[in-house]
Amino acid sequence: MSEDSKLKRGWLGLNEGLARIGSSLVDPVLLLIRFYWGWQFFLTGKGKLMNLDGTAEFFGELGLPLPKFQAMMAGGVECVGGLLLLAGLCSRLAALPLIVVMMVAYATAHVEELKGMFSDSDAFVTAAPFLFLLASVLVFVFGPGRYSADVLLLKSRRA
Repeated sequence: MSEDSKLKRGWLGLNEGLARIGSSLVDPVLLLIRFYWGWQFFLTGKGKLMNLDGTAEFFGELGLPLPKFQAMMAGGVECVGGLLLLAGLCSRLAALPLIVVMMVAYATAHVEELKGMFSDSDAFVTAAPFLFLLASVLVFVFGPGRYSADVLLLKSRRA
């Protein structure tokens, strides 16, 4: 067997082993993302709702129409969506309004960071909405993972 063949076989074996390890971590990582960011969404939404007047005033300064209504909507979406993410219940559906709220946050409160997405990526990725948005997108794209209420409900429905 040639040296090239040995290297190729060794590389392929290593790659397959790493792929198996990575695949085995998908569900635990999705669980951690959902737990941590679901809780963070809940706390952030609760903060908006507990300080509704201050949040509405801030939203008004940003030029949002109906600032009190917007504050209630954003806070409610974050609270309820966060709890749904945490439980892994209706996860993809819950992720959609959370994605929208984070995109609105970028478009209103973090305009400069959004404008500099490509020219100043550090500012974009360190802005408050970034990790919230990323977590929501990950749950939407990959689903809640095996350790979720969604999967439990699906299994009980099939039984």
